[in-house]
Amino acid sequence: MPKEPAFSQEAPLFFNELGVSSIEIGVTAFHCIGVMPPHDHPHVYLNMGEQADILCPYCSTEYRFNTALLRNETIPANCWSATAEQIHRIAERPER
Repeated sequence: MPKEPAFSQEAPLFFNELGVSSIEIGVTAFHCIGVMPPHDHPHVYLNMGEQADILCPYCSTEYRFNTALLRNETIPANCWSATAEQIHRIAERPER
């Protein structure tokens, strides 16, 4: 299994707009934001390490590692947003 960085602004960012109890993802280190802004919870970095799953301490979504998925794929589909760096750049843009 490839190693993910300890903390990375480039780690993928996942969310749970569907309100499912579990999401399968293709990485072991990532950010969870709960739901999409502006109703998101604090963006938390999670790292499964050698474990097969991890629970977000804010929204209680269980994330399960699935080796068949790419970095931006999820089951159920469309629970991937971007990288944390991209989200932070969007959030810092001035309103028009």
